[in-house]
Amino acid sequence: MSATLFVVVAVALFFDFTNGFHDTANSIATSVSTRALSPRPAVAMAAILNFAGAFISFKVAATVAKGIVDPDAITLEILLAGLVGAITWNLITWYLGLPSSSSHALIGGIMGSAVMAEGWSVVQWDGLWTKVLKPSLIAPFAGLAIAFALMTLIVWLVARRSPARVNRIFRRGQLISGGFVALTHGTNDAQKTMGIIALALVASGDLDADFSRPPTWVILSSALAMAAGTYAGGWRIIRTLGTRIAKIDPPQGFAAQTACASILWTTAHFGYPVSTTQVISGSVMGSGATRGLHAVRWGVAGNILLAWIFTIPMAGLVGAFMELVTRLPAGEVIVFILAILISIGAFAARRWETRRLLPPEALESAPI
Repeated sequence: MSATLFVVVAVALFFDFTNGFHDTANSIATSVSTRALSPRPAVAMAAILNFAGAFISFKVAATVAKGIVDPDAITLEILLAGLVGAITWNLITWYLGLPSSSSHALIGGIMGSAVMAEGWSVVQWDGLWTKVLKPSLIAPFAGLAIAFALMTLIVWLVARRSPARVNRIFRRGQLISGGFVALTHGTNDAQKTMGIIALALVASGDLDADFSRPPTWVILSSALAMAAGTYAGGWRIIRTLGTRIAKIDPPQGFAAQTACASILWTTAHFGYPVSTTQVISGSVMGSGATRGLHAVRWGVAGNILLAWIFTIPMAGLVGAFMELVTRLPAGEVIVFILAILISIGAFAARRWETRRLLPPEALESAPI
């Protein structure tokens, strides 16, 4: 393995790690906010099931590797620059507590660096529209509609039962629905990193371009990185999804999680790398809206929508800039160092703010 390939694989796995803690909220936010699970057991469950989900299907990995940009035009330098673009945007939105799409950050970063290097012709526009943009436009609205319909059915079924008993039953149900989201999240999101590493191996000549599945070590390392990031936890985003979009109870949490997981399972089957964040956000809005439109905090939802809109172009701009840096003498080393500095800066800023906001007795248990 060449030094550049080693760096690309390492940065890809770090992106996978940031994806894990950035998207932890997708599977556990509603379970934690409804008190179906306490945070630590919820994170542990999500980490284990994210790991298991990475082994279920490899169609999303194939889409990322072959269906968005021309694999023949991709170099290791392009992949390195694109990954740093994705990581940078992931860390910015993580720090701000915005549940933006890690999937779109990755796609935007790679597109930006590839276009800067080879021009717009490198983009496979049909694949981008058919397998990324169109499913990503439909999925959150489908989540909203399915969660709303499922919650309406639940309200009808439990109309004459004690609220305390209903909440108790659906808290238990959330153990299943939350686990299903974590499993499908691993199936969907870990595949994207596998696809990037596989593309790097193709670019370096270490893997045939017509591969049917990534090498076993790629699958295992991507699954482990995702699980480790999930266990680290994205606590700010958990708060946004769990309480700030809509105040939800256990039945609504169950409906949102079930709708989200069903969509993710379907899209993974067809190889569509949709945003888990978008789907769960739409599902939370749909289940919360059964109490009336006033129950959804549309201002927060609007901020999330803006993050979705800007993710691909902003990650693309950073990726394009990093591609220019790779052209400098020792450019790959400079980009790698920039990735390290950006990551240290984000974690240090987060830690500083945690210390500023929390009382001294709470610092020992504060998440990074």
